[in-house]
Amino acid sequence: MQRDSDAYLAKKQFFNTLLTVYGRKPVLEALQQPGVEVYRLHLAQSNKRGGIIDEILAEAEKRNAEVAYHNRAALSRISKNAKQDQGVAVDLICQKFTTATDYLTRPSSGSCNLLALDGITNPQNLGMIIRSACAGNIDGIILPEKGCAQIDPLVIKASAGTVFRAPILRTTEPLARTLNKFRDSQYSVVGLSSHAKQTLQAYSGERTVFVLGNETDGVSSATQNECNHWLKIPMNNQVESLNVAVTAALIAFR
Repeated sequence: MQRDSDAYLAKKQFFNTLLTVYGRKPVLEALQQPGVEVYRLHLAQSNKRGGIIDEILAEAEKRNAEVAYHNRAALSRISKNAKQDQGVAVDLICQKFTTATDYLTRPSSGSCNLLALDGITNPQNLGMIIRSACAGNIDGIILPEKGCAQIDPLVIKASAGTVFRAPILRTTEPLARTLNKFRDSQYSVVGLSSHAKQTLQAYSGERTVFVLGNETDGVSSATQNECNHWLKIPMNNQVESLNVAVTAALIAFR
C-alpha cells in the first residue's frame, strides 16, 4: 500500500487543528480573544459594509488574517449552518485540537487522563465540561462527530472561551470503536456507576479514559462493553446522580 507523503500528512494534521466559528457576534468575540490564531475569515459577498462587519474586518486585519469572499451557498458549506451563520465564518487554529487516531500515534510518558463524551447533547454541559477539563488535570477530551453536541457559539459561550485552548480529540468513528483502540494501546477505560466498589478518589490509574454518559440515559450499552473498570462517587442525602459537567469537574480536580 502506498504511503502518504509527509507533505500530505502535515497538511492533514494542520486542518485537524482548525475550528470554524460562525455568526457575526461569535466571530467578532472569537477574533477578540487574546492568543487566538486566525487562519482565514470567510464573508458572504452579500454582506453590507458598516457596523459589526467593519469591526470584524478590523480585527482580522490586526491579526493579518486572510479574508475570503463567497456566494451564500459556498459560505453555507463552510459554516455548515446556513440558518445561523449570518454571512460570516472564521477558521481558527487551535493548536491542541487533533484526532483521537493521531493522539494515539504520539509517544506517551507518565500518566495521562482523558475524558470521553458519550452522547453529551446539551451545548451548555459540553462547554462547562471543556472549561473544567482545561482548568484541571485532563490531557484530552474525546469528542465524537456524531451523537454529541458539536462546538458552536453556545458551547463557546458556556466554555468562557476556553474551548480555543482545549485539548479536543475528534473522532468520526462510533465512540465504542475509538475506546477499543485506546484499550489496545494499554489505556484503562473507566465508567462511573453507583454500584462500583472502588471510589473515584481512591483510583490511581496511570493511563485512563474516563467515560461521561448522556445527560438522561447515562453511558450507552456499546460503550459500557468497552469499560474495563468502574468507579463510584459516594453521595449523601439519597442523591442518586450528579450533572455530567459536575462529574467532569470532580474527575479533573480529583
